[in-house]
Amino acid sequence: MTATVPGHALGTPLARVEGPDKVTGAARYAVEYPVENAAHAWVVRSPVARGRLTDVEIDPTLDGVLAVLWHGNAPELAETADPELHVLQSDSISYRGQVVALVVAETLEAARHAAQSVVLDIEAAPHDVVLRADHPDLYTPDKVNPGFPAGTAQGDAESALSEAEVTVDVTYTTPALHNNPMEPHATIAVWDGDEDLTLYDSNQGPHSVAPDVASALGLDPARVRIVAEHVGGGFGSKGSARPNAVLAAIAAKVTGRPVKLALPRQALFTMVGYRTPTIQRVRLGATKDGTLTAITHDAVSQSSRLFEFAEQTAVVTRHMYAAAHRRTGHRLVRLDMPTPRWMRAPGEAPGMVALECAMDELAYALGIDPIELRARNEPDAEPESGEPFTSRHYLRCLREGAERFGWAGRDPRPARRRDGEWWTGTGVAGATYPAMAQASTAAATALPDGRVEVRIAATDIGTGARTVLTQIAADALGLPVESVVVRIGDTRLPKASVAGGSSGTASWGWAIDGACRRLRERGMSGEVVFDSTELVKARGNDGRHAFGAHFAAVRVSAVTGEVRVDRLFGIYAAGRILNPRTARSQFIGGMTMGMGMALHEEGVLDPYTGDWVNHDLADYHIPVHADVRDIDAAWIDEHDDHLNPMGSKGIGEIGIVGSPAAILNAIWHATGVRIRDLPARMDRILPHLP
Repeated sequence: MTATVPGHALGTPLARVEGPDKVTGAARYAVEYPVENAAHAWVVRSPVARGRLTDVEIDPTLDGVLAVLWHGNAPELAETADPELHVLQSDSISYRGQVVALVVAETLEAARHAAQSVVLDIEAAPHDVVLRADHPDLYTPDKVNPGFPAGTAQGDAESALSEAEVTVDVTYTTPALHNNPMEPHATIAVWDGDEDLTLYDSNQGPHSVAPDVASALGLDPARVRIVAEHVGGGFGSKGSARPNAVLAAIAAKVTGRPVKLALPRQALFTMVGYRTPTIQRVRLGATKDGTLTAITHDAVSQSSRLFEFAEQTAVVTRHMYAAAHRRTGHRLVRLDMPTPRWMRAPGEAPGMVALECAMDELAYALGIDPIELRARNEPDAEPESGEPFTSRHYLRCLREGAERFGWAGRDPRPARRRDGEWWTGTGVAGATYPAMAQASTAAATALPDGRVEVRIAATDIGTGARTVLTQIAADALGLPVESVVVRIGDTRLPKASVAGGSSGTASWGWAIDGACRRLRERGMSGEVVFDSTELVKARGNDGRHAFGAHFAAVRVSAVTGEVRVDRLFGIYAAGRILNPRTARSQFIGGMTMGMGMALHEEGVLDPYTGDWVNHDLADYHIPVHADVRDIDAAWIDEHDDHLNPMGSKGIGEIGIVGSPAAILNAIWHATGVRIRDLPARMDRILPHLP
């Protein structure tokens, strides 16, 4: 299942090299760095969705308060490309939960107590917070993330749909979802004079954060040092500078002391981004033998008044299936809501829910097995561009996955299997994610004791990146992993790309491989710096994707409508798997997050207040151990020489792409109830059970 070479580190299940530090507490996260005489900050957030803040009052007798900052007294900041970093600069309130003041005190307890005592004088205004498909302010953005055309069209989809022998026309909705990494967004800010700033910050890319913070503060980016040696998760929400970094910096400037700021869990639901809710209409046209003739995928999503964030929901439909006529499109509305941001598989995760459930609906309408329907519409090349795939193996994932899961002999009819109070069923869905790479630079230095130090400003957000980079360096150097020291997470190290888009290992590994090979060529002496920019630029990204297939077996209670996922299995074609231990963790982590998307996670919006009412982990439900029963991941040996020196594809996000659809399709197979509005709550199932 995993290609290994005797005497080589890559392909072996090396345990995490930083594991002992993490389990003994030696690994330091953002606010755990020792700094002397630190003050503590706590955010004050808006209680209204729209309005003006005219004054802030605080009891002057409160102990330990050093400063209360708001737009009336905060240091002036420069405007940046991200208005969310222009904190405490305006009386305008753009969404409920926006930071409007910051309390700095001697202790964390004093700061929190004072923040709760602050009196805000606000002139509230009417707000508009509900996403709907007929909203009058919907518009088509120029681009969707990260730069794709908002709309594409081939042939005449409308005519093809009207002439199709069989059609499916369905609308799926997905709710707002929230990243919730274990470590909240947090920063310690330390000034050295007026021009040099160090931030111990929880983020996914030190060199991505430093320029944004410097721009807001009017500093030379070279004078801003970002340290992120260990990061407790991010899921995309820490891919750029967040308000906590700027707030801590200005608080430290005002007080003349280092300042620690860790956002409370409730603030993570508004201040750092979330996955936009979507409304997706998918129409499929096919001949009676299951050949797709037309596909349309139209997505509606939201952004804030401050910033246009256009999720690429329908882009995935441009890559999956052959059809002579196709149209994809996106429309957006700006609401009095927080700004959505990146969340694990942005676009692909919600987009594949609609597409893969619609394919399941078409399979039933045609009387064709869902796997066979997908096989009959396998494209020879990228369906829209005609660009050849460097490797695909989607059908192999479906076929081998079906064999391992036990798909053969499945009765396709819904609501025919019952075990006591439980309806049972199985479902399948496809998966795909782009195999991207970004330019990075690495340095390798021969140490006097025979070891080699490798340096790159990458981040390990819990994925095992530090371990895999050690393996890449060891093989390139021809040394055992014990002879390699990898340093990451600091802007004083060579520039690295952000940990995002499942591109980290491909990008950083490419630079490390180059630096280490050159050091080896020169006899393992001195230092080598390797920049992959030109190689990455020459490679491009077209035709490069990972693929996979997910299978689910569920039970649904006829008494309560409760869903239990008995089995969840994913199989992937993701290039060379560099470390099977950490890779499996990545796959099943994504699949578990997909389970949450299908069954549990939902930002419940109160239109009256403009707030998500479930803004902590007591009310925002995610899967726990009791929910995750039999879950497993596998992969096929895939060799692709058109990716990077390691032959790897990203694996951090494909697990969440398709696994929700497999569970929803299994629920339909068990009960005959088609859930088109996520999540599959009991109240959405129970009234419709047979």
